[in-house]
Amino acid sequence: MCGIAGFIYREKNKEAEEKLLRKMLSLIIHRGPDEEGVYVKGNCAIGMRRLNIIDLNTGSQPIFSKDRKKVIVYNGEFYPFKKFRDELENKYEFYTKTDTEVILHLYEEYGISFVEKLSGMYAIAIRDESKGKLILVRDRVGIKPLYYTLTDSGTLVFGSEPKTILLHPEVRKEVDPQALELFLSLEYIPAPLSIFKNIRKLPPAHFLVYEEGEIKIKEYWRIESKVFIADEKEYIDEIDRILEKSVEERLISDVPLGAFLSGGVDSSSVVGKMRKIGVDPLLTFSIGFDEKSYNELPFSQKVAKLFKTDHYIEKVSPDTISLIKKLIFHLDDPIGDFSIFPTYLVSKIARKRVTVSLSGDGGDELFAGYEHYIAQKISNLSRKIPLLKQSISLLSSLFPPSPKKKGFVNRIKRYSRGLDLSPSLRHFRWMLFLTLEEKKRLFSEKFQKEVDLEREIHEREPLKKVFERAKDFDSINGELYIDFKTYLVDNILVKVDRMSMATSLEARVPILDHNLVELAFKIPGKYKLKGLTTKYIFKKNAERMLPKEIVYREKQGFSIPIKNWLKNELKPLLYDFLSKENMEKIGFFNPEEVERLKREHIEGKENHSHILWSLLLFHMWYEFYLVEGKWTEGIF
Repeated sequence: MCGIAGFIYREKNKEAEEKLLRKMLSLIIHRGPDEEGVYVKGNCAIGMRRLNIIDLNTGSQPIFSKDRKKVIVYNGEFYPFKKFRDELENKYEFYTKTDTEVILHLYEEYGISFVEKLSGMYAIAIRDESKGKLILVRDRVGIKPLYYTLTDSGTLVFGSEPKTILLHPEVRKEVDPQALELFLSLEYIPAPLSIFKNIRKLPPAHFLVYEEGEIKIKEYWRIESKVFIADEKEYIDEIDRILEKSVEERLISDVPLGAFLSGGVDSSSVVGKMRKIGVDPLLTFSIGFDEKSYNELPFSQKVAKLFKTDHYIEKVSPDTISLIKKLIFHLDDPIGDFSIFPTYLVSKIARKRVTVSLSGDGGDELFAGYEHYIAQKISNLSRKIPLLKQSISLLSSLFPPSPKKKGFVNRIKRYSRGLDLSPSLRHFRWMLFLTLEEKKRLFSEKFQKEVDLEREIHEREPLKKVFERAKDFDSINGELYIDFKTYLVDNILVKVDRMSMATSLEARVPILDHNLVELAFKIPGKYKLKGLTTKYIFKKNAERMLPKEIVYREKQGFSIPIKNWLKNELKPLLYDFLSKENMEKIGFFNPEEVERLKREHIEGKENHSHILWSLLLFHMWYEFYLVEGKWTEGIF
């Protein structure tokens, strides 16, 4: 595991600067603290920071072809690489035991179609001098990040994180208004956009070819909508078989590994498979909070006892202000997900004992684990029964927000906000979407001139294409497809990658093996959401190794008591960064509307935690990256 960065000039006679490349790599030393490798020749410079996982002694990068005309730097894990090495050994001479060298020889053997052989998580850069090309590849699901920009002069700059790209003198540092609007609407920024106007994410399952100042981008894998006709037991058997194989592949490591364990059905299933395969000792890690509705430690402890793991737990009462300032450095493409905190903290705990940790992410987006899938069902029913809709709206207006994380009142309030919207807009409303009226109140007149707010969010690129493809699936799988291609990739996986890498920990996600992804979308939606039971088919599989009290317990999610923190620990930051003076100086938002949101939240009249946190995070990010410029030093 590592981080990569580099650049290539259009002018072949322009010399690439090694000093600049090494400075870029110094900003992502947390991704690879063990060693650095660079390749600088002519107009091209590529490099990497390495976290030693496999082949500790001879696995250094860059790695070259025998004629030294092709060179690779690479971030990730190509799990079934040994199978391909066996196939290639008769034709190519191997100098290392790494998956990196196998990838390079696959490129030599198959050309650009080598991407079809890849499996796992990866961001790859290959310089092919013989053809004058630079090739970038991102994994099928989007587990590993890869950003790039093409400057006005035709220079390509790329990196695992935007901060590396920002160092290049040809790259402008400007906020993209469309990306900012999407961030405030969704709490994340859909690919290929980033918060910076000129920096883009290479979408998952795409490769980029750069040649003579021009780029071509192509998709090499997509999820098909073909249904696999079988009975319930066959579906369960296939899920079980592929999940076990996926977990086993992700155990390859020359350093200690363990697993995150929340006590939910996903992470518990992964830990159960690790025990079945024979991992010993089996190290698991959990964190908890004093507030009961946020604390999952009792469940994780039950699972740890069941599988006899060496379980490490910690109750968290962090110094929230100093922690936020620390994490801003790692959120150079910001996400508003509250769970960055527990994800970072559990990664930090795990890193004390292991270098690799398996995670249970992905199950909700493949097998319908979120409540908004139920909400769509209820909404469709309420349109046929007007009294149901009226009752939900009335209940929503009668009660103030509940102090609990979830609960009947909070659910009713959240569902009622989407009842009058189209199915596409309801999807995002239940995933924290801002309505047109809310955005018109929030954004300043100056900002609204730069973004077409009137055009519905699902009708704009990059989301339009996702919604169009979702129509090929049944209604439930269509909803899952949207979340898989947006929320999972650009929120969940960004969070896991950034927060684990911030501690120099490699996080592996076996539920997102692309073979399991393909299977999941072949299973009809009715087997995933059965009645009001979410993740039905996955839970039936989990019953084979987990007690029902774990399998069918209420979903809590991995979060923090942010609405209370904003009234207490974070209140000084609200009044500092979201002051009227600061709002007017930066100019993106309406100061009066922000004041109203703060007042209502602090007085307990409404729960505005999501929008206030996103506003606070953005303004802290703005000062850190665009005003003070302290990101080059890694300090706030």
